[in-house]
Amino acid sequence: MTPKGLTEKEVKKRLKKYGYNEIIELLKVSPLQILFRQIKKNFIIYLLFVAMLISFFVGESVTAYAISGVIVVVISVGFVQEYRAEKAIKALKQMVVPISIVIRDGKEKEILSKEIVPGDIVILRSGEKIPADCIILKEKELIVNESVLTGESKEIKKFAVKSEKNYKDENIVFMGTFVVNGKCTAKVIHTGMSTQFGKIAGMISTAEKELPLQDKINTIIKYMTAIAISISVLTGIIMLIRGLPFSYTLLVEVLMVVIALSVSAFPEGFPVVLITTLASGAYRMAKKNAIVNRMSIIETLGETTIICADKTGTITKGEMTVKKIFTDNKVIDITGVGYEATGDFLDGKKKINVPKGILKLLLKTAVICNDSRIERKGTDKEYHSIGSPTEVALLIMAAKAGIFMEDLKFTRTEEIPFTSKRKLMSVLSKENNGKYVYAKGAPEILLRRCEFIYEHGKIIKLNEKKRKKILSINKKLTSKEYRTLGLAYKKADSVDKNDFESNLIFLGIVGMEDSPREEVRGALSLCKTAGIKVKMITGDNKDTALAIAKQINLKGKVLEGKDLDKLTDDELAKIVNEIAIFARVVPEHKLRIVKALKANNEIVTMTGDGVNDAPALKEAHIGVAMGKNGTDVSREAADLTLKDDNFSTIVSAVSEGRTIFSNIRKFLTHQLACNYAELMIIFIGIVIGLPLPLLALQILFMNLITDDLSSLSLGFNPPSYDVMNVKPRKKSNLINKNLFILLAISGSVMAVGTLSVFYFTLKILNQEIVVARTVALITLIFFEIADVFNFRSFRYPVHKLPFFANKYTVYAAGLSILLTILVVYSPLNRVFETASVGLFYWLIAFAVSLIIIIVFDILKIITKKKGGLTNLVQREE
Repeated sequence: MTPKGLTEKEVKKRLKKYGYNEIIELLKVSPLQILFRQIKKNFIIYLLFVAMLISFFVGESVTAYAISGVIVVVISVGFVQEYRAEKAIKALKQMVVPISIVIRDGKEKEILSKEIVPGDIVILRSGEKIPADCIILKEKELIVNESVLTGESKEIKKFAVKSEKNYKDENIVFMGTFVVNGKCTAKVIHTGMSTQFGKIAGMISTAEKELPLQDKINTIIKYMTAIAISISVLTGIIMLIRGLPFSYTLLVEVLMVVIALSVSAFPEGFPVVLITTLASGAYRMAKKNAIVNRMSIIETLGETTIICADKTGTITKGEMTVKKIFTDNKVIDITGVGYEATGDFLDGKKKINVPKGILKLLLKTAVICNDSRIERKGTDKEYHSIGSPTEVALLIMAAKAGIFMEDLKFTRTEEIPFTSKRKLMSVLSKENNGKYVYAKGAPEILLRRCEFIYEHGKIIKLNEKKRKKILSINKKLTSKEYRTLGLAYKKADSVDKNDFESNLIFLGIVGMEDSPREEVRGALSLCKTAGIKVKMITGDNKDTALAIAKQINLKGKVLEGKDLDKLTDDELAKIVNEIAIFARVVPEHKLRIVKALKANNEIVTMTGDGVNDAPALKEAHIGVAMGKNGTDVSREAADLTLKDDNFSTIVSAVSEGRTIFSNIRKFLTHQLACNYAELMIIFIGIVIGLPLPLLALQILFMNLITDDLSSLSLGFNPPSYDVMNVKPRKKSNLINKNLFILLAISGSVMAVGTLSVFYFTLKILNQEIVVARTVALITLIFFEIADVFNFRSFRYPVHKLPFFANKYTVYAAGLSILLTILVVYSPLNRVFETASVGLFYWLIAFAVSLIIIIVFDILKIITKKKGGLTNLVQREE
């Protein structure tokens, strides 16, 4: 008798009492925590605060309020970006939403697994993931894989409970485990964090990994601050000596210069530009099926030197695929991979367009003698599977020939199910022209039940010679790591089950495998070019691992788990780099492998899907969890989740990480060059006896508008075509010697050019100081805009790149010019102390700013034979 299950009213009460059936997020970040994190990590805020106090002290209240406004903007923008990123990441995690079948109000219905409550009656079939801890009410040949909890791949037989009040582990199916055979009806007893799965999840620490990129940038900011303070003090001393005797007016003048110098050296927009660049990178990666759990790891991805990837489900699809059929005394090849019904049947090199005769009968048998089912996903010919991977592979094979269960006119009246002991399954089918028995099973077992064979359109006696040939073909297929099944049928003369599996007519053998994803071979080749080593990890035996490795062209030594256990940690570290394939390993081995690689100073990316994989994922520099088949715990412990469980997605993510690092270097070098130019303009101007060329408020305007906008646009620079053609960086500095030289050249050209225009306007044209400062401001803004066009590429001159190669750079330049016009010609010119200058001065500023493009284009042309400035930048890596 089928239980009625809970009513909707009871469900609502229990949801209120027990909550949703979820593993809670182990790392929760409140908006207040994000705000404090922004203030704590942003060293610039403290420096700006000091500058604000000095401004109030000397009576420059407008400048003081402007600086306080900058502090608010820096904190707010950083907070908004990070908060939005946290929300986006949380939303992306919900892309994979599991569903379950329950009985409610006496009817079967599909619901979100998180809506299951204690007392629900769930229906579990072969191949399905168990959504909660349940006691088994009814079962049929139920076998469960509990490896996600135990780490052991051994399948466990489960039994129905005799009393709901008295049960043992053998009567319970646990959340997160899988049904690998049979089916059952079960009653939910625990959900969410109350399950065994949830208890293990709660014990896993989720401390945030360090953010090396933020540390690198803070180090640079501290150096810039030290330089600013040193130059400020030196300039102040020079001014005091020149202005003796000491007076309050002199002190105010010195402090104003100190404020201007300090503000010029503070890259206020660094954190904002960094977070925005990382957030945009996370968004792009999500569109490529790589969901970033922690933005802090995006840059580290680009440093990856080793990728340790699971064979099943990552290098392969984790979906069995029929590749060979032996029937009618010949072998037929089938193309295609996984649960996508695209592929051809090939007799040698000849394509079989419409299977007929014995082949069609074999496919029909594979469909009818089958407990699983497939459903269209709605995209192309990709299917969602319900049932065992082996049976689903048979349905996909038939679907490639256009044969589907719903199109066949039959009624299954009897069944003898498959068991691990019998290794056979047979069904009695009632059709228009009579009753038929269809059977499948282990070829050597099925052959014992066969008396005839279908060959060349005829049914003939199956003699000993033919039996030996079939067994020989089967042995040849299994030696190549194919899983084989025999198929047979007969017209039923009797409906007696005892007569089902005798005198069968042998149809053929199908050979199936968990094939490598078609794109993996290319991804491995790309890794080799990029200097990244790939290591395949599998619980399968050595022969199966080697067979897959050969298909994807992965070469290297093999180490089995039993041999790994015999090695000490030091011994493993000495040989781990030579090993390409780890076979017969359990999750605990993964942790040792990661530690051994890290001991060799490798940057390790590790994949995993089970609860027991979580420690290894946390230990690795980049932990990668599976979105389709991974556990909630592994996804929470990981830094990256693959929505498609695909190895090539990891490689794409590494490529994106490299692009982001390159872009960070570009905007960082550009931004520091601008700050250096502002610093030198003021310092040199004072040293040579000129009035203060730029005021603190004018510098703040440039830093927040022109400087930050243009730097931000560089964060969206498209990837170089050869980003994966260079070796990994291995924790390289953001600014190396050659980048520092570029920074110095760029900053010096801008400083000299701007000071020259300032001097020309003030001394040669005899204009007022306010006019000279305005022209200097416009000139430096044009310089910074021109410089950002230089930094779009370290290889190609500006005129060689399309104007809209990076459209955001063009938008940033346009907006900067518009805002500059506003500051010069609107009433805001009173606040910023600018003058409404004529077109002549704009033309001078524009013409002089082109010098920096000419200088950099000459540098790029000179270094062209050596790969342009790109190679110079990377030479020290």
